[in-house]
Amino acid sequence: MARYFDVHPTDPQPRSIAQVAALLREDDLVVYPTDSCYALGCQLGSRTGPDRIRRLRHLDARHDFTLVCADFAQLGHFVRIDNAAFRAIRAATPGAYTFILKATPEVPRRLAHPKKKTVGVRIPANPVALAIVRALGEPLLSSTLLLPDQDEPPTDGWTIKEELDHQVDAVVDAGDCGTEPTTVVDFSSGYPEVVRVGAGDPAPFEG
Repeated sequence: MARYFDVHPTDPQPRSIAQVAALLREDDLVVYPTDSCYALGCQLGSRTGPDRIRRLRHLDARHDFTLVCADFAQLGHFVRIDNAAFRAIRAATPGAYTFILKATPEVPRRLAHPKKKTVGVRIPANPVALAIVRALGEPLLSSTLLLPDQDEPPTDGWTIKEELDHQVDAVVDAGDCGTEPTTVVDFSSGYPEVVRVGAGDPAPFEG
């Protein structure tokens, strides 16, 4: 049965956040809110989390996960960013964007794109997500909570808890955080390419 945490959306209770971080360190799979929609998250070195997410979402082995970071210093530890990309990404974060960049050796090989050696990273504008990542002390390995039989991600934390009670280990409920996933911008070729339009305004990365 999944643990349930009802947290304040802008001022999350430190005790609850610390408990969620402790569960993540125990290799648990957690549902948590972001600035675009609810997501599935586990620790970066999780032995079971990636496969559990794939099974839950009916994804194949080629699915790209996202590293959810607390700040630019953490993000820069896992991806290579040139000056032009740095300025553009810095201006848009925190925000509802995922950026695809070349991975550094700090990213486990199994998590990077097998050919391009890239990984998706983001810094969400959501106090609860940021609090969890800061308490954990490392990025969250994450994927949008979009179930195979649904057109949109769920928005109600208690409903998520009831539906996934035996498939996840914890649900962090901070109220409705929307259904639109992030805008994805690929910088891996040296210039920005918008590959998915979502919650983030794509205009700064077009043209």
